[in-house]
Amino acid sequence: MAWNEPGGGNNKDPWGGRGDQGPPDLDEVVKKMQDKLGGLFGGGRKRGGDGGRGGGSGFTGFGVIAAIVVLVWLASGIYIVDAGRQGVVMRFGAFSEVTPPGPHWRIPYPVEQVEVVDVEQRRFVEIGYRSGAAGQAVVAVPREALMLTEDENIVNIQLAVQYQVSDPRQYLFDVRDPDGVLKQVAESAIREVIGKSEMDFVLKEGRAQVVADIKSLMQKTLDSYKAGLLVSDVNLQDAQPPEEVQAAFSDAIKAREDKERLKNEAQAYSNDVIPRARGAAARQIQEADGYKESLIAKAEGEASRFSQLLTEYKKAPEVTRKRLYLETMESVLGKSSKVLVDSKNANNLMYLPIDQLLKQSSAMRRFSAEAGNGASSATAPSQSSDDQSVRPPRSQRETR
Repeated sequence: MAWNEPGGGNNKDPWGGRGDQGPPDLDEVVKKMQDKLGGLFGGGRKRGGDGGRGGGSGFTGFGVIAAIVVLVWLASGIYIVDAGRQGVVMRFGAFSEVTPPGPHWRIPYPVEQVEVVDVEQRRFVEIGYRSGAAGQAVVAVPREALMLTEDENIVNIQLAVQYQVSDPRQYLFDVRDPDGVLKQVAESAIREVIGKSEMDFVLKEGRAQVVADIKSLMQKTLDSYKAGLLVSDVNLQDAQPPEEVQAAFSDAIKAREDKERLKNEAQAYSNDVIPRARGAAARQIQEADGYKESLIAKAEGEASRFSQLLTEYKKAPEVTRKRLYLETMESVLGKSSKVLVDSKNANNLMYLPIDQLLKQSSAMRRFSAEAGNGASSATAPSQSSDDQSVRPPRSQRETR
């Protein structure tokens, strides 16, 4: 039989005969909670006269806990900014100050918050392509890469921009999405610079100029936006015509390269030949000038000698005439190998073959040198032969 069936006694109540009770007293519940808290912080409530002292110890425990919580809350305001970074302190979400690297303190949350910004990190954005992970190929983005030049040609540009944060305050507060703004500024600057340049200039000799113009225009635009970014480097990864005309353009480039090569070879040949021709011409001119000066000096010397000779001739005509005759005969006969001697009071001339005498004399000296000093028997014949060689021929002796 169930405990609550009719006819049963109240002693079958599972709550042990509590009988009918009303709702619990609220004051009693509060007192019980106070007793438990007092037991935790200052011991249980004492009866009688100790009740006031027990309540004072409970308030002391609350003060200690509150002080600890406050200290922990204040200590949470300590923060450290690493090297190469700067901390931006925000008070209730508004900018307060910029802190350099090192330990600092701020009013803890929710009063102040700190946003640490890396100002030395080199960030980069890619225009016209996307580089994959290691070992993956580069993916082209035609929507960003294809651009129109001034001469109405299309080029495929791939550009990489490196930048870093220059002003943390501007980077966090003045522009909503600085990185996205930089990418849009880069695309705008590239299209503006390419649109003002011709295709040949962009693809060949104008690459460095195009990169410099893009960097300058990007920095100028970012400064006007107060984005707090500094463009550190701009790299032109690739600049090519569209794939549809790439083969024809490659042929055109090869033809231009051949043209430049031939021009360089011709210039090198010209630089080699022209200086040599100029040097030869200068040498001939100098030789002609030297010959001219020598002739002039020689003519002046002859004129001076003739003037001096004329002066001497006027002083002693006969002596001078005879001396001139002797000097002339000496210069003329000095070049001759035959001598004719005119003897006085005779009709015959004596002929001296000086060339033959010289030849015989040189042959005998050569023979004597080869024979040596030990051949004494050959000395007399050689000496007699020398005497005979010096003597004139028999016919000449007879005629004398």
